[in-house]
Amino acid sequence: MQLRTFDRPSARSATLLLFGLALTHVVLHLLTNGNYGIFRDELYYIACSDHLAWGYVDHPPLSIAALAVTRRVLGESFYAVRIPLALAGGFALFLSGRLARRFGGGPAAQWIAGLAYLAAPVPLVMFGFFSMNGFDLLFWIVCSLIAARLLAGGDERLWVALGVTVGLGLLNKYSVGFFAFAFIVGVLLTPERRRLWSFWPLIGGAVAGVIFLPHILWEITNGLPSLEFIRTAQAEKIMPMSPLQFVGAQVIEGNPFLAPIWVIGLGGLLLSRALRLYRALGWTYLVLLLLFIVQQGKPYYLAPSYPFLLAAGAVMLEQWTAAWSIARVGLACWLVVGSVALLPMGLPLLSPPVFLRYAEAIGIKPPSSERSHATAILPQHFSDRFGWENMVRTVADVYNSLPPPDRARAAILGGNYGEAAAIDYFGPGLGLPKAISGHNNYWIWGYGETTGDVLVAVGVRRETLDQFCGSVEQVATVISPYAMPYETNLPVHVCRGLKIPMAEAWPLLKRYI
Repeated sequence: MQLRTFDRPSARSATLLLFGLALTHVVLHLLTNGNYGIFRDELYYIACSDHLAWGYVDHPPLSIAALAVTRRVLGESFYAVRIPLALAGGFALFLSGRLARRFGGGPAAQWIAGLAYLAAPVPLVMFGFFSMNGFDLLFWIVCSLIAARLLAGGDERLWVALGVTVGLGLLNKYSVGFFAFAFIVGVLLTPERRRLWSFWPLIGGAVAGVIFLPHILWEITNGLPSLEFIRTAQAEKIMPMSPLQFVGAQVIEGNPFLAPIWVIGLGGLLLSRALRLYRALGWTYLVLLLLFIVQQGKPYYLAPSYPFLLAAGAVMLEQWTAAWSIARVGLACWLVVGSVALLPMGLPLLSPPVFLRYAEAIGIKPPSSERSHATAILPQHFSDRFGWENMVRTVADVYNSLPPPDRARAAILGGNYGEAAAIDYFGPGLGLPKAISGHNNYWIWGYGETTGDVLVAVGVRRETLDQFCGSVEQVATVISPYAMPYETNLPVHVCRGLKIPMAEAWPLLKRYI
């Protein structure tokens, strides 16, 4: 199928409409990014950006380097560090519409794809705070566009462009590697496999490998910490799901209003003559679905693949409704209603009490992807924005109440990276020293000059402290009602007199999860 051509006014109007939808996506984030508070992972990533390296226990380095630049240019506030993600979200929406155009869609297909992306809750969540996941969505869309051009007979040198994108994507998050693998399998399962019988795919793969190589060397140098992290997370952290539960989660997390569109898109990629050149992308989705089910991945891991399904569905719907403009109006209304109805699920629009009433009214609860999320009052992407300043103020009260000799030698021990990073972010203004923790990259950064003579421990279980400390006294409790369950009723202990030297205690505190 050749890319259809449209008169210049139609093409211009489609571009302007996509730009308007993208701008809406950006503005929604800019208007709501100051609501609630800073997200747990943002605190951690800010701490990581103070320790630039080619890798970290639980993520590659690219997003952290981008955060370091953002902090230097835009400032330290959590609102400021979210601005690049808001812009990336608008760009991702624009490209999702262009993906429909690449599939041969006209203006109607492009606005359907763009409006569908605006209604998708996962992008709304992921572009709402700083993390690698928002950039990951963008890398997948760029990969999908390049893959579609290759399948449509584009210049084979595009394999190099795909290799560059995959390599950079891997430096951001490993999941792009799943797309690359699934796409190659998809190509092998279709007549387009002939496109693999040249040296250009090999060059593209080699380019991706060279770009990713510094992180691999960092992993080897540091004892492959990410492998340990992944194994522990799969065994102890991620909520297991049956295949049926995983598929059901795709419908719920992806907005039930959008399910008919991406199902039509998948059917079109696999069966339609109009989209036969892009059949490999249909197989790509099925391979990814199988991979994540087998590996017990979180449901949102599959979210970056939906733009090409929604784009394909938009093309099919444009063809089916070509003679009925009223059907397109109805479809637009369906998408607008679906977007507005579930907007509070992705953006912090409502106060927590109002959100709870709203969630009860619509009867939709996002599935828990981690064991510790099951009892949360709010969805995790909201709960993890509450309680941090309250916790730091409580710790500061304890620290500042210590006798001056104790305060001079005291260190603050966080039970996890969220607690430690919150101390590092909010603590300087309250006179607190930098925190230490055995969790993920905080363990690699070490304990500095801490002797262990006096520790103010937050979020560390009493039985853990009793193993190391001569005396342990609980002196405060952190209460944050809307925080994650393990961040409220949080004990603050003062620990004095380590039973063993800090150098011996530190390895025992290591937790990669």
